[in-house]
Amino acid sequence: MMRSFKIVILWCCFGFGLSGLAQETQGSFSTQITNTYSYGYLLRKPQNIKTKKPLIVFLHGSGEKGTDLEKVKIHGPLKYVKHHELYAYILAPQCPENTYWESESLYQLILKVSQENNVDANRIYLTGLSMGGWGTWNLAIAHPDMFAAIVPIAGFVDRVPLIEDCKIAAIPTWIFHGLLDDVVDVNYSSVIYKRLKACNANVKLTIFDDANHDSWSRVYDNPEIYEWMLQQIKK
Repeated sequence: MMRSFKIVILWCCFGFGLSGLAQETQGSFSTQITNTYSYGYLLRKPQNIKTKKPLIVFLHGSGEKGTDLEKVKIHGPLKYVKHHELYAYILAPQCPENTYWESESLYQLILKVSQENNVDANRIYLTGLSMGGWGTWNLAIAHPDMFAAIVPIAGFVDRVPLIEDCKIAAIPTWIFHGLLDDVVDVNYSSVIYKRLKACNANVKLTIFDDANHDSWSRVYDNPEIYEWMLQQIKK
């Protein structure tokens, strides 16, 4: 009885082993995924558009999302030009509710506006605050050949810009942040500034010791930032 029991067990195990052998097959797969992005935007045109003019692209923060384009005038260059003159196009797209800035669609929008207007392709500038600062980093990293200068303010920095920071080694960059920012930690700006210093000779960081998250009002109200931007020419 003992011998026959062993034989049965071995046969069962052997049979199970055969049925459990790995198999290898070949195949191929392709798919196409299409996303649609829609932006309302304001475009302010300068005087004398018969000659090429620079373009300033402004990305607002999360508080200005929606469909009311008046919101994109609350902060930034469009607020500044209410009382000052800038001899540049100003493009201010509006991010819809429940979405965030998406780099490829923004790139296509900038191309469209540039082609339809007398924009100097060597003088396109990108700036944004908070969520727009985050969008500025991502868009500049995705398309570093487009911009003559960038000004990110109080922006979160994703892992990709931190790793691939030297993609924007040729772009003059001026970073702003508030030391007391309790929404986006100032260390994001400090860390990417230190990383950029290794490969970008024209990078600056300004930290306002007394500013919380709103470090942008004093930046966008100051003529110096526009003068600095407009002096930069893509090489």
